[in-house]
Amino acid sequence: MKTASTCIAMPPSPPRITSPSPEPPPEPSGNAAAPTVATLVQDLFMAHLQRRPGGLTGVMQRLTAEIDRICTLSDRIQASGDISHWQTALVRHRVSKCLTYYDMGSNRGRVELHSSLSAIVYRHVAPQGSHLGFKGRYALLEDFMQNFYIEVLNAFRREHSLSATYTPRTRLELAEYMAFSEQYAKRRINLRGGSQQLIVLRAQAFSRRQPAETSVDMALVSEGAKTEAAESHARSSVVQQVREKMTAEADDPGDGVMRDRVINTLVQYLKAQNQPDCVDYLVLKLKDCSAAEIDEILGLSARERDYLQQRFKYHVEKFSQQHEWQLVHQWLGANLEARLGMTPTEWGNFLLTLPADYRRFLTLKQRQSDDSALTDEAIAQTLGWTPKKVQRNWTKVLKLAWNFRNQARDSEVG
Repeated sequence: MKTASTCIAMPPSPPRITSPSPEPPPEPSGNAAAPTVATLVQDLFMAHLQRRPGGLTGVMQRLTAEIDRICTLSDRIQASGDISHWQTALVRHRVSKCLTYYDMGSNRGRVELHSSLSAIVYRHVAPQGSHLGFKGRYALLEDFMQNFYIEVLNAFRREHSLSATYTPRTRLELAEYMAFSEQYAKRRINLRGGSQQLIVLRAQAFSRRQPAETSVDMALVSEGAKTEAAESHARSSVVQQVREKMTAEADDPGDGVMRDRVINTLVQYLKAQNQPDCVDYLVLKLKDCSAAEIDEILGLSARERDYLQQRFKYHVEKFSQQHEWQLVHQWLGANLEARLGMTPTEWGNFLLTLPADYRRFLTLKQRQSDDSALTDEAIAQTLGWTPKKVQRNWTKVLKLAWNFRNQARDSEVG
């Protein structure tokens, strides 16, 4: 699968990283809590790496200053009465992110970061209603990501009071920068109708600057859409929507990244569930084989194929609504940030259909992306539920939302 380049406008990594000479300890910032935070940052890095990496002093000072700033400016943290708890949680979260990219290294880290950010914005870089094919959307995605990486580097320098020529030089500094890039892209910007990720807003602004289309991708016109009306009655809306996405948008470069990720994850899930025949069925469906062709290739009778379809449907629903619901819903543009795929009006009407404890549950789940301490276990304690009940009710909410959304679309079509 061809993906967008991951080396554009990113700070270069050094060709060889040598062991640094010992660095002096950071100077105290004047805040009594800062040395404690700095020491915790250093201890976490040293415990994981078993050595003092190059650039640790600068990274430690920047993380300490950032955490101190967050805890000082956050009214919620100041009112909690337990600032040290929040400092510790933030330190662990920031250091963990940094170490994730450090462990991946320069090349793999850039690929993962680029794939992750591209998957978020691929729906937004092209003008609304456009019919761009592979080359058109690929070019737009490349242009946007180049500009965005430049913005991120400038923001990193500005927020940490670094010189205009600063560039990460060591492996740890590069990991710090990539972790910052991910965090910067996913920052929530409050708007009148809710909030949105910063990178999505940038992509939407980028798409509005594109000229109106003057041509249509002929490959999309000539191929047309292929459906299976004869089998649709045996499929739930979950399975049908996932399958249509898998087969209908393979020419979309940005979607291709996410599509391959979903398919590979689904295949691994089916293998883990000891369902090799479901994997074979998936492969054939992605090739758009007819029912007769599947029967012939797999040596199935009509009754055996019907049983296999039902098993496949069961596992896809479980995969989509329990095991990898975030991945699938992000791919379908129906994640929590997008109100599970509903318009503001539909979302409001959907909430009215839910009991009060479910509405509160949804509010807490929406806050999870911005609050690392708000785990499912914490939600369970808040609502007086067991962790298993949290999982069970979340699956129920996703099914209710999926059905509500599809019914709303059907009524509009009708």
